[in-house]
Amino acid sequence: MFADDLASSALGIELVEAAEGHAVATMRITETMVNGHGIAHGGYVFLLADTTFACACNSVHASSAGESTSGRHGPVTVASGAEISFVAAGALGDHLIATATERTRYGRNGIYDVTVHRETPDGPEVVAEFRGRSRTIQKA
Repeated sequence: MFADDLASSALGIELVEAAEGHAVATMRITETMVNGHGIAHGGYVFLLADTTFACACNSVHASSAGESTSGRHGPVTVASGAEISFVAAGALGDHLIATATERTRYGRNGIYDVTVHRETPDGPEVVAEFRGRSRTIQKA
């Protein structure tokens, strides 16, 4: 799935890890991602979290079916809803790291949490917390 995601790759999002119910992706904040206040536009932070969420919820079905974690041959899982809380402003040049974790699955539904952070000399600083709700819709 991620290999075919042109929107995410165009923004420089890199998938670092995808395992059953878990994913890690990164993105650097560039000049075109900064808003009129001089901080990272929240839409880009949301997109990084949403992409990481998609990789985590699609990895569940691929892994459990004994397939690659690309998700191409397993059930298709999409977002049925999501929300984000911005905790700190991102800045030009920040290297953001998003970590998605499955919280629960029930029937064709799932709930995933994604933490977006940046590394600082004092350790990780949370930029945003995202909760995504998934729905499995069909076989690919």
